[in-house]
Amino acid sequence: MKNRLFGILSIVMIAGCSGSPEPAADRTTSMPPASLVSGIDAGAMDKGVRPQDDFYRYVNGRWLDQTEIPADKAVYGSFTKLDDDTQAELRVLIEDASKVQKHTDPNEQKIADFYSSFMDESRVEATGSKPLDAELARIDALTDKKEIPALVAHLNQIGVNAPYTPQVHQDNREPTKYIVDLGQSGLGLPDRDYYLLDKDAKLKALREQYSKHVEKMLALASDGSSATDAKDILAFETALAKVQWTKVENRDPIKTYNKFEFAKLEGLASGYDWNAYLNAAEIAGKTDYLIVSQPSYIAGFNRALQRTPLPVLKAYLKWHVISAASPYLSKPYVDENFAFYGTALRGIPENEPRWKRGIELVNHSIGEALGRLYVAKYFPPANKTRMEKLVGNLLEAYRQSLDTLDWMGADTKTKAKEKLSKFTPHIGYPNKWRDYSSLTVAPDDLFGNVIRATVFEYNRNISKLGKPIDREEWDMTPQTVNAYYNPELNEIVFPAAILHPPFFDVNADDAVNYGGIGAVIGHEISHGFDDQGSQYDGDGKLLDPPGWFTKEDHKRFTTRTEALVAQYDAYEPIPGYQVNGKLTLGENIADNSGLAIAFKAYKISLNGRPAPVIDSFTGDQRFFMGWAQVWRGKYREYEQIRRIKVDPHSPPSVRGVAPLKNQNAFFDAFSIKDGDHMFLVPAKRVTIW
Repeated sequence: MKNRLFGILSIVMIAGCSGSPEPAADRTTSMPPASLVSGIDAGAMDKGVRPQDDFYRYVNGRWLDQTEIPADKAVYGSFTKLDDDTQAELRVLIEDASKVQKHTDPNEQKIADFYSSFMDESRVEATGSKPLDAELARIDALTDKKEIPALVAHLNQIGVNAPYTPQVHQDNREPTKYIVDLGQSGLGLPDRDYYLLDKDAKLKALREQYSKHVEKMLALASDGSSATDAKDILAFETALAKVQWTKVENRDPIKTYNKFEFAKLEGLASGYDWNAYLNAAEIAGKTDYLIVSQPSYIAGFNRALQRTPLPVLKAYLKWHVISAASPYLSKPYVDENFAFYGTALRGIPENEPRWKRGIELVNHSIGEALGRLYVAKYFPPANKTRMEKLVGNLLEAYRQSLDTLDWMGADTKTKAKEKLSKFTPHIGYPNKWRDYSSLTVAPDDLFGNVIRATVFEYNRNISKLGKPIDREEWDMTPQTVNAYYNPELNEIVFPAAILHPPFFDVNADDAVNYGGIGAVIGHEISHGFDDQGSQYDGDGKLLDPPGWFTKEDHKRFTTRTEALVAQYDAYEPIPGYQVNGKLTLGENIADNSGLAIAFKAYKISLNGRPAPVIDSFTGDQRFFMGWAQVWRGKYREYEQIRRIKVDPHSPPSVRGVAPLKNQNAFFDAFSIKDGDHMFLVPAKRVTIW
């Protein structure tokens, strides 16, 4: 969620799985053995490398040398391995449900029918592109640009990429109310840079491939002027890209909070029929204002709209309908869609097997119903109990850390503790499950199921307007390998699926668990105090600078964050493509602070007892090794470039090393001295929280 939800990794990091469909080893064991193991994957280590010289390779070197990225993945690492295990478990649940003739639980029936509709390839092939007919006819029927606002509302409802997209969330200034936020959208390439950077040969080549892809997709849908239309579509999207805000600009919650009463929208986009949009989007009557994230973009979009001929706009809208529908159509559409968005854009040689894509669709469409089955079978109660203890220790470590900060004054510390006291942790699964009773799912109507599920989710969100804030709602399903912080609710959320090795190992000594899931917990807590999250108070209200800081403390905070930006700007994972320290600042603060707080929490957990030495490693050493092994990962080149452009997280190879260089305890644990490659002089180490 833009500016509102901060996770341990980008959602798109979870890639598809290939290979054997066999279920993962049973992970329901909840009782630790009498003798705990280290939790360190010794087989992944390269002990020919000194930890003082290259700690990332020391912990992960053999794994990096021996691991091939599977053919259907753009990235592979700890997260994707754990996601593979989870997907195998979900497959068992879904296929077991599909074997039952008639379910007593309507949600299980919907899960089975949704999956069956996707897996029925013969029906999908026989249907071909017919599901597109009604939507393309709707666009063909346009006779005037004045009809476009209502059509955009319709496309928003059915999940088609349009020039702007609504999002329902809490009003940042009045967090007891829901509001609609309009944000920029409408591009077929990942980011404005893909359209605008003429000196980047790789991005320029991708633009040319994108135009050819659009042409092929239009031709599949019987567009007789597909070559001309593709060029016109690229030109229109380039015009949108020119007026879009950068990813860095969009990180600013103050700058992106722009309140417009309905009557004043005319002044933002003259001649645009906002009433038609608001009525068709079912927003009118439920609220009397919008938040417009990028006002200058909306104005620029309107100018581009007015100077673009209607036939070009119709071709553009048709293209995005075809693109959104292509994964659910016949093989030519699926293959061409993957050829560009999978292979050209991300470097993936092969598409995921159909069963995996079917599971992803069920997850996306009716995820909490599937999550309820997943939790019942694969999430032991003891895991939640142990996580609650870990979270408690991390929060206590944060409280103690606030007392020792040398850059923060007493008044700001009091405010920080007040916010910390209002943190709400959620572990494993929501207390209240989503109600899917109004969603109709048919076993023989894949495209209809997709549309109905998308409209269901749109309506579910729109229906929140005017109602009290639902503090039990989750923004991730329990089977998601991720975690997040939401500043509007001041909550940290840890889905069940991430509570497995290498993040959390019930059989392992606490050192590796604190270096893994403990640092994840610390990461999410730290988002409440990063450069974005720190602008919200404990009740989720967005404050004007300096917020709950004193002016002097805010200056000192900014000085430290600027030093962190400079540190990360120096990393260059691919020649010519550096980490964007400003784009990744919030996540980098969370990584560095989360790791520091997790180490303090680990010390609290020892309660004065010495840590055991296991496999010749001290507790402190295993803690930092646990962190590094979590972040082992490999990328395909074009996926790495894409992530550098759009992902607010630094690459795994950077995350596994950069935060360590700011931890004094790390230098002590491995006796790292001046002259060692991992050494960073104390004056350049950045400590924020």
